[in-house]
Amino acid sequence: MKCEELLAALGDYLDGSLDPEVYESFREHLEGCCPCEVVIDNIRQTITLYKCGQTVELPCELHQHLRHLLRERWEAMFPSQEA
Repeated sequence: MKCEELLAALGDYLDGSLDPEVYESFREHLEGCCPCEVVIDNIRQTITLYKCGQTVELPCELHQHLRHLLRERWEAMFPSQEA
């Protein structure tokens, strides 16, 4: 299994609906691929935090930075039609 195939199967893996044969390839790939292992570990940690239900406050600078980036992306996707 290649990294792209693993990422394509990620949703089914997380849902627990991955075909057993594909699951075995998935598991074998993770044993030898550190970048994919990091991705899976980050997703697991995110799910764990989400299930905790605790609110995490973003630092003010990060909050402002994210708002700025989102505003830029929004304006790039939906330019103002005012002329």
